[in-house]
Amino acid sequence: MIDNPMPDLPAQLAFILEIDKLKGVVRQTLLTDGSRRENSAEHSWHLAIMAILLTQYAAAPVDVARTMKMVLVHDLVEIDAGDTFAYDAAGNVGKEERERLAANRVFGILPEVQGRELRELWDEFEEAVTPEARYANALDRLQPLLHNANTEGGTWRIHNVKRAQVYKRMEPVRIGLPEIWPVVVKIIEDACATGWIARD
Repeated sequence: MIDNPMPDLPAQLAFILEIDKLKGVVRQTLLTDGSRRENSAEHSWHLAIMAILLTQYAAAPVDVARTMKMVLVHDLVEIDAGDTFAYDAAGNVGKEERERLAANRVFGILPEVQGRELRELWDEFEEAVTPEARYANALDRLQPLLHNANTEGGTWRIHNVKRAQVYKRMEPVRIGLPEIWPVVVKIIEDACATGWIARD
């Protein structure tokens, strides 16, 4: 009997088709032209490009390829768990458990070694301890801030988000991209001055 020369391929193709569903997970963040909300696949792609471009500002030296992998897989759990709006306190209840179960299923589609690698990258992002994870988390917070600043407040204005909420949400930028933090502060304060962010 001839051995199957590509034993992993069926699971890999199944995973490739499964993650197409991420294109249908719509986030709150508006595109910069304001025409519609972005989907989670677009968000992940945007972060991967940012990971290449902004490494000089990372708090510590980072492995860019590892960071890119991390941001490309970090939201795959939303295929099952959906996107939870950052400023929705009720929606965030139980989020960790929903996403953990989703990670088990989604990464479990892959052959064991690849599934374990991507799951470990997802866990690393969530724990935000390594330089790459801190950098990745900073990018994940910076991107929607830039979108909101370029859509007349975007989701801040739509959801009446307060200044203290935005500062708390942006804390990973202060940690992972400290040189960019003053830019973030200026964006937030300018948005408060224009009324796009509600004052506390």
